[in-house]
Amino acid sequence: MHTPVKHLSADERRTATVEVVIELAAEQNPCDITTAAIAKRMGLTQGALFRHFSNKEAILQAAMEWVTDQLLSRLDQAVQTSPSADAILKAMFLAHIEFVVEHPGVPRIVLSELQRTEQTAAKGMAQALIGRYSERLQRLLEQGKAAGEFDVELDTPAAVTLFIGTIQGLVMTSLLTGDVNRIRLNAPKVFTIYQRGIRRKS
Repeated sequence: MHTPVKHLSADERRTATVEVVIELAAEQNPCDITTAAIAKRMGLTQGALFRHFSNKEAILQAAMEWVTDQLLSRLDQAVQTSPSADAILKAMFLAHIEFVVEHPGVPRIVLSELQRTEQTAAKGMAQALIGRYSERLQRLLEQGKAAGEFDVELDTPAAVTLFIGTIQGLVMTSLLTGDVNRIRLNAPKVFTIYQRGIRRKS
């Protein structure tokens, strides 16, 4: 499944560690993932793992950095390939859904970090990710209102919250049913309902 870790460079080994954490998060509660389990999945000793990360918190921080870079990159690609605010919004929604289907451990990690009572570097990054995501949505919705695509009286902050909450709802449903692929099936239909609510009234 993976390139033998012993043959990887230091940077590649760090990336491989993050990928293993995300794999494990799809199988169990991220809080229960141990460095021993990570090392075992990678075919390493814990000592070898700690040559690249000082502790589990450092691994989680690296995982959140990867999630942030990958998800925002997908959203930026969606912006570049769509002609209107309405089309971009749909492309962003579906790009996020596809990212979750490909990496089902990601929402588990993000939610786990956001629920922690203590403020950690990884939790701060999860919060920053939501903030940057929200800013992108806010700009896009305002752009759509100015272009006459969306209802001029649309409550933009509420629409941002609903967009993110709709994706979270699809994710939670998949976790309850144990079938992440259902997200891909249901997402277009769910987005259509959201879209009807924000479009300019004829």
